[in-house]
Amino acid sequence: MTKTAVIVGAGVGGLAAAIGLRRAGWHVSVLERRAELERYGTAFGIHPTAQAALDHLGVGEAIRARAVPYRHASIRRPDGEPLGRLPLERIERRAGRPELLISRPYLLDALLGALGDVPLRFGTAVTDVRDLIDGHDLVVGADGIGSAVRQAALGRRSGPRHVGSVAWIGIADFETGAYGETWGEGRLFGMTPIEPGRTNWYATAPRADTADELRAQFRHWHDPIPLLLAETDPATWIRYEMRHLYPALPSFVAGRVALVGDAAHAMTPNLGQGACTAILDAEALTRHVAGEPDLPRALRAYDAERRRSAQRVAFGSRTLHRFVSSRRTLLRDSFVRLALR
Repeated sequence: MTKTAVIVGAGVGGLAAAIGLRRAGWHVSVLERRAELERYGTAFGIHPTAQAALDHLGVGEAIRARAVPYRHASIRRPDGEPLGRLPLERIERRAGRPELLISRPYLLDALLGALGDVPLRFGTAVTDVRDLIDGHDLVVGADGIGSAVRQAALGRRSGPRHVGSVAWIGIADFETGAYGETWGEGRLFGMTPIEPGRTNWYATAPRADTADELRAQFRHWHDPIPLLLAETDPATWIRYEMRHLYPALPSFVAGRVALVGDAAHAMTPNLGQGACTAILDAEALTRHVAGEPDLPRALRAYDAERRRSAQRVAFGSRTLHRFVSSRRTLLRDSFVRLALR
C-alpha cells in the first residue's frame, strides 16, 4: 500500500480528514468542484467533543483563538415569555469547557492553515469515482448531501429529501445580548453570538419567499427580533430549502471508499450539530487509518464507531424539527417547560 488518498470535497469534513491523514503520513490531495470555498458567515456550534477532536487534529488552539463561548441561551414564546434555559452550563460543567461558536470563514481558515503541503484543486468536478478508486488506496467522500462518491459506492437508494421548510440566515452588526430560540406556530427564530460586535440569526417560516415576507411573519414577535430583521441587509441573507439524507445509509464505507459529513448523514440544522459530526467523522476515520495497518479493518472500525452515533444525531435533529414546527403549541410549550426546568 502506497498510502495515497484523495478527498472529494473541501468543506469542514473534507479539510479535517485531509489534515488527519497528512499527520498520519499519507499522501493526500483534495478535489473541490467549486471555484472557491463557500465562506458565507453563518455560525457553527462546536461541542466539547468536537473541540477534543480538533485538538487531536492539531487545530484546536487556532479554533479557540477566533471562537466565542456560548454559555447562556433560552427558549421563548413569541411574546418573549421564557420556556426554559438551554443546558449550556451543564454541558460546560461535565466537559470542563464551554460550547463554542465560530463563523464559517474562521473555521475554514483554521483548517486551511493546517493543510500544509496538501494540494487543494478547485473547479474539479468528479465524474468518474472508479478512476479515483483505481488510482488511490483510499477515497474519502466529503462532497455533501448530493455526494457523487456516495452514489458510486453505495447506489442511489439514499439521497436528498426536502423536509418542507425554508431556512434563512443572516448576520447583524451589533450584539443583542439575548440568545437562544423563539418558537411560534410553525415558525422559529434563533439568535447566537458569533464574534464581538455581531449576532448570528436564523429563521424558519412557511410561505416566506422574500425578505419582506419574512419580516412580516416576525413583525410582532418580541424584541430584538424585528430589529434584527430591519437592521440587516437582505442582500446578505442566505435562503435555502432544508433537506436531509434519507433513508439512513447501511454503511459509511464500501471497499476503499469512506464517507464523512453530509455525504454520510446530512441532517436538518435544528440541533446545530452538522459541523460537529463532520469533525468527529474525520477525526475517527483518520485515527483508525493511522492506527490499523490493515485498511479494510480500519474502515470497518470507523464505520462501527461513527455510523450509529451520527445517525442518532441526524434522527434527533429531524425529530426536533417536527417538534418545533408543531402547531400544537400549548402541548409543545408545556413539555419544554418541564424538560428545561
